[in-house]
Amino acid sequence: MTSASGLPRPFRLIVTGGGTGGHTYPALTAIRALQARLAKDGRGLETLWIGTADGLEARVAPAEGIAFTTVATGKIRRSSNPLKMVSPANVKDMARVPLGVAQARKIVSEFQPDVVLATGGYVAVPGGLAARLCRRPLVLHEQTVRLGLANRKLAGSATRIAVSSESSVSLLPEAVRGAAVVTGNPIRPEVLAGHADKAVAALGLHGFDRRLPTVYVTGGAQGSQQINDVVAGALPWLLERANVVHQCGPAHGEVLRRNAAGLPPVLAGRYYVAGFVGPELPDVLALADVVVSRSGAGTLAELTALGKPAVFIPLASSAGNEQAHNARHLEEAGAAVALLGEVTAERLKDALGPLLADPARRAAMAERARMHGRPDAADRLVDVILSAASG
Repeated sequence: MTSASGLPRPFRLIVTGGGTGGHTYPALTAIRALQARLAKDGRGLETLWIGTADGLEARVAPAEGIAFTTVATGKIRRSSNPLKMVSPANVKDMARVPLGVAQARKIVSEFQPDVVLATGGYVAVPGGLAARLCRRPLVLHEQTVRLGLANRKLAGSATRIAVSSESSVSLLPEAVRGAAVVTGNPIRPEVLAGHADKAVAALGLHGFDRRLPTVYVTGGAQGSQQINDVVAGALPWLLERANVVHQCGPAHGEVLRRNAAGLPPVLAGRYYVAGFVGPELPDVLALADVVVSRSGAGTLAELTALGKPAVFIPLASSAGNEQAHNARHLEEAGAAVALLGEVTAERLKDALGPLLADPARRAAMAERARMHGRPDAADRLVDVILSAASG
């Protein structure tokens, strides 16, 4: 496997997938891990990312120095009513898929990748189908407990199907289970390297009582109005029992600060509101004894790898109701609490109360969460990619 210069030929990888962080960041982490693995053998990596112009991947890939191109594709707007699936918007979008497949086939044929890695999202379908048409190995990676719609469509064409949980294998169509490999969901290595004291110093959490547990509340990068409202309703009760770092979204901070302005100074000192938590996130997670959050696949991967007790408030509108499935899966294992349906301040108190009052209960939940964590998921996925390339 050498080039004309006598040096080892670079490994060529096409990545297709994105739209959201849940599909984009695992792919990026896998690219970094593959690059590091190849470098140990004196080999380079050439990567081309096929995505959409308006997806997160369009910003992330070029920022990382990864070649990026787009293809036409269509998004299926799902509904429990089959008649609504045949909407004008769906019909129009689906008509774009054949064009996208033709475009992707040309890209794959010219790039000649060793492997095509599809991480989900509707943009993965044209690239995945093109891999089959061009007879290139196709590796799917599924972040959630159940296969997403794009990966379900591509499963029959896949050389390998990397899943994030043992329980996912039995949910695959029987005909493709032999291609399944449990890798976990790749997470950024820096998430595992946080220090609690650094969070205190960086965020100025000098009013925190370190004898009390710390709760990290997050609704994702943009925040969650639902989570913000529920926490605000339980805030005095919560601050009597814990310190709180509340990542609320850039648009919501002022309202929450006003809501907390009437608190006694001692309680107010235990409450830190941030619109967004950036580089400090690993340190905040290290400080947290309990996390209240959505239950997207990336969040689950990080919290289980760290072994963090969690109370999940799933996003009801997530595709295929996947967040509820994710949360229920961990709750059934005793690794989290899932608040499904209507969530109120009282329900949040009922969920958090036993955890905040009992360190042993937190420790037991942390251990069960850790049993589901796979901090080496990126390396496992690299193993799968290299195996697929070698046949």
